[in-house]
Amino acid sequence: MTTHDHQQPGVRRERSLRTRIVLLGVVGLAVGLALGGATLIGALWAAIDGTADAEASKTAQAIVKLLEEEALPDTVPVAGTDVRVQVVDAQNRVHKSSIGADRLTSMLHADELRDSTAGERVQIDGVRIGLAGPVLIVSESTGTGDERRIVLVAKSMADLFQSARYVRDALLIAFPLLVLVLAVVGWRVVGVTLRPVEALRRGAEEITGGGRAGRLPVPASRDEIHRLALTLNDMLQRLDTARARQRAFVADAAHELRSPLASMRVQLEVAQRLPDDTDWPAFIDDLMIDADRLSRLVDDLLLLARADDSAEAARRTAPVELGELLTDLTGRYPAVVFTPPSEQFWVDGDADALRRAVANLLDNAGRHARATVALAVTTEGPRHLVTVTDDGPGIPAADRERVFDRFTRLDDARASNDGGSGLGLAIVREVVRLHRGAITLTDAPASASGLRAEIRLPAAD
Repeated sequence: MTTHDHQQPGVRRERSLRTRIVLLGVVGLAVGLALGGATLIGALWAAIDGTADAEASKTAQAIVKLLEEEALPDTVPVAGTDVRVQVVDAQNRVHKSSIGADRLTSMLHADELRDSTAGERVQIDGVRIGLAGPVLIVSESTGTGDERRIVLVAKSMADLFQSARYVRDALLIAFPLLVLVLAVVGWRVVGVTLRPVEALRRGAEEITGGGRAGRLPVPASRDEIHRLALTLNDMLQRLDTARARQRAFVADAAHELRSPLASMRVQLEVAQRLPDDTDWPAFIDDLMIDADRLSRLVDDLLLLARADDSAEAARRTAPVELGELLTDLTGRYPAVVFTPPSEQFWVDGDADALRRAVANLLDNAGRHARATVALAVTTEGPRHLVTVTDDGPGIPAADRERVFDRFTRLDDARASNDGGSGLGLAIVREVVRLHRGAITLTDAPASASGLRAEIRLPAAD
């Protein structure tokens, strides 16, 4: 049966990351080019306007100088066919003009002449004076009273504006083509860049589907995607380890729970066939032994589960004084040798968890000791040291790390009446780890045999 991916009606389909990146780049480029083009055109128009004004003003000043020197002929000489010049008086009557300029009628009306002489820019339609396009008129005056003369210089801006329009039209054609080309190039470049990401996605899909081993392909490039792949593979490794540990834990827990449950079931089946005069209190006592064993096992499993939850452990942290805690604890162990300290040993942690960890060490030492179990607490630099020492057979050096694994028993301690579930030392290590401490097993000092457990916990500030 083939599965097809159908989009639900009314549900908007999200664009791919590649599309969004290219679209964002194209939009940003288009906006940037539009702003740049508008700025360029504006600057070009301003330059054209300034150039026309400067040329006209320069021509007007030159003619004024000729007037003042009385060297200006009746036909005013000008350069180019796009310039017209008139010399008028205060009443706007024409006295002199250039070739092509009207000799009778002024280029400006009375109000326009007044504005021009007041310093305002005047621009008229070139049709009025026989020029193409808009015309800029600049005025310069000389003399006073009846001798006052005003020089009017008209400069056609048609050619300049046409050049600006050519530039504008070229930009309107070139910019869209440039955006299109860059969009195609960007699409290809982004596709090549995201190819390792797609490989990671396919690898994750295969891992999810169980198609291959749980590792993602690592790209050869030493970039962010390379580091991401390495980080994800490290995470997958930790997840695989955690899953394997969880499966082993569940299998071992099921095995350990099966034994007391099976024993209880057998006893109950036997009880169904026992006569009425059976010693029921003795039978119940036997049954309670298995119930207690089962209860202790469940408590150990719950404690390990809480130890795995670091956030829950952090919420239970409070100042704990080890001397008082150990003194209270040894009240339940009359055979343990312990001298209450005269000083205080403060740590930050969970008092119940620490008490359980030390109790597990004492229980373990008591089961294997020949005669003596000693408990002590001292300070060792920035840490407090708690030691539990017994004179039993000890543990071989090769097995001192393995005994901290969950449900681990050495061969000589696997008897069903031993009372241990193989979780005691595992609980101790988890509790110490959560308290940022360390536990080690060494030979008992000054003894031919025996074992010493050392717990080092950071001292509280």
